[in-house]
Amino acid sequence: MPTSDNNILDVNFENALEERYFAYALSTIKSRSLPDVRDGLKPVHRRLLYAMRELHLDPKSGFKKCARIVGDVIGKFHPHGDASVYDALVRMAQHFSMRYQVIDGQGNFGSIDGDAQAAMRYTEAKLTDYAMFLLQDIDNDTVDFQDNYDGSQQEPCVMPSAVPNLLANGSEGIAVGMATSIPPHNLIELLDALQCLVKNRNATDEQVLKFVLGPDFPTGGVLHIDSLALANSYKTGKGTFKLRAKWNLEDAGKGKSRIVITEIPYQVNKKRIIEQLAQLYQDKKLPFLETFQDASAEDIRVVLSIKGKDQDPERLMEYLFKNSDLEIRYNMNLNVLASNSMPRVMSLREILCEFIDHRYIIVTRKLNHRLAKINDRLEILDALLITFLNLDEVIKIIREEEDPKPLLMNRFNLSDRQAEAILNTRLRALKKLEDIAIIKDKDALSAEKETIIQTLSSDENIAAYIIAEFKQIKKALNKDRYKRLTEIVYATDVQAEPVTLNEFIEIEPITVTVSQMGWVKSYKGHALGTLKYRSGDDSSYSFELMSNEKIVVYTSFGKFYTINADRLPGGRGDGDPLRLMMGLEDKEEVINIFKHMDATKILLVSGSGKGFLVESNDVLAQTKQGKQIFNLESDEKSLCIPVTGQYCLFLGENRRLLVLDIKDIPVLKKGKGLKLQRFKHGVLKDIRILNEVAEIEALLPKGLQKLSIWLDKRGSHGRLVFGKTWVD
Repeated sequence: MPTSDNNILDVNFENALEERYFAYALSTIKSRSLPDVRDGLKPVHRRLLYAMRELHLDPKSGFKKCARIVGDVIGKFHPHGDASVYDALVRMAQHFSMRYQVIDGQGNFGSIDGDAQAAMRYTEAKLTDYAMFLLQDIDNDTVDFQDNYDGSQQEPCVMPSAVPNLLANGSEGIAVGMATSIPPHNLIELLDALQCLVKNRNATDEQVLKFVLGPDFPTGGVLHIDSLALANSYKTGKGTFKLRAKWNLEDAGKGKSRIVITEIPYQVNKKRIIEQLAQLYQDKKLPFLETFQDASAEDIRVVLSIKGKDQDPERLMEYLFKNSDLEIRYNMNLNVLASNSMPRVMSLREILCEFIDHRYIIVTRKLNHRLAKINDRLEILDALLITFLNLDEVIKIIREEEDPKPLLMNRFNLSDRQAEAILNTRLRALKKLEDIAIIKDKDALSAEKETIIQTLSSDENIAAYIIAEFKQIKKALNKDRYKRLTEIVYATDVQAEPVTLNEFIEIEPITVTVSQMGWVKSYKGHALGTLKYRSGDDSSYSFELMSNEKIVVYTSFGKFYTINADRLPGGRGDGDPLRLMMGLEDKEEVINIFKHMDATKILLVSGSGKGFLVESNDVLAQTKQGKQIFNLESDEKSLCIPVTGQYCLFLGENRRLLVLDIKDIPVLKKGKGLKLQRFKHGVLKDIRILNEVAEIEALLPKGLQKLSIWLDKRGSHGRLVFGKTWVD
């Protein structure tokens, strides 16, 4: 209820919030984020094109400063920030962003390397030939106009687009609670599909896809698709495409070759790709490359020089596709504003049908507008013909009568417009043979009128007219400019084997050492004898392995780290600090380091006697931050040891010894584990993995060397040991 003082309304806060948020969301969806299915434009793009048309910036005219264009747009139609308007203008002028440029830019409009555009005061622009297809017949009463934001101007509600711009150029946007991601397509393929649908509106999605092969990106590339998945994506309006860079192999001489990348995936920053390659090279993950360089000018040319003569370029590229943006996944979401201004996800066929419906309206309104113009002109021509046939009488009436207009209307049965046209006729128009020209003009207009009436008489005739328009547009297109850029490769049932870095590493024997101070280094070869360390340092761990193998590090936080042997420092130096290679935390300490072995298990045991087995492959970490496997209590100590035998010996600080069969210890992915040995006092001191009974008995005190004495169930306390053990 309103108060008597200040007219304040008491409303439910939740209802008010929902109402206002809904209004905001709807405004964002309709006025900013989603394109219209009919012309494929958002309001800012539509207003840009209309403002440029009002400035007469057609393709044959000169350029104008972008600052002038942006000023007109925000002053007359789009009262928002100039930066957002200029960004929209710039994108429509970038050949690597738009499949078909709508704006012809002069100056620095950015680059595929991610370089920013120049300020709007330095750049110039005008419309392209393609933009004229979007504006075609806008003066022929083909679309409705609405008031601008202050009512001082009129702007089109939608463009009378003669081409399916939504699919041709694509669109992207994020609204409230929804988004759109429409890839660009080939215009010639779309025009063929439209003709098919105009002839047969009941054509299926499969029939449409015979013409539309898939997305066609401005940066080219190679699209790897499955025909069934493609059909389902276009039928549902959602799907994912795998897009790869295009490359070829060149002869580098001396038996060597080089890979040349000539096209990159859509919306991928070329500079970013070069940075990724540089990082991989620095991390020693490109052992098959001698060098690489960006030799691009106007065209893209990234050159990768292959090391050696026996490398398989196909496998090399598969590895690069997996580890860089040379391959991306493009997610398609055909979410658009339908002709009723409501957002929804459409299929490819539905979008094309909506555009055809739009063309029916545009053509009908255009022809009716032309018909009205012809009727007006014929009316005037009839009046002029009467003037020539009765010239003397008409002149006499005009000369002698003070108000000749009513008399002319009564004498020759004329309308007001016809009489006015006779009175406005200049004397020079009364020259000889002018009546013949009028008759010819009248006959031509009458014939055109009959053709228009015939076209408007049935939907079939309008359909034929629309098809003729599509054919005319297709004929006018520059075939080289509008040919398909993105190559399509259809997937097969045969899946290639996964590519790993190990394929390209030169396999050789190496020896890895970790010093007591935490310095790690590799040496070529095995059985190297005595190795030198820094003054005051000595060996802590040493492994003989192959260069394509891995080293596993277990720490006091229950985490595992993985180091590829080929990435370890070699040469004459002291090596690198192990902590920096793994990124250990301040209080995190190394507990054990060992060579990774496939198809083996690792035993983890805490000081309280809890533990479990974990598969060796499950502890491999993919990142420098490691992989958490053992969940320990705060400051709790733990032990880690690879399982290479059948029995495990547990020895506590209370000198109780327990032997478990490995089969009795659970295998987990991660966790706290189960109780393996119980303690009333003290904690676990050490563990040993042994296989042969003789090996076990050699560690036990004399007189108590039978395995059966110590072998017990999981969770037991174990037996008290008298005498020396292996830890004494």
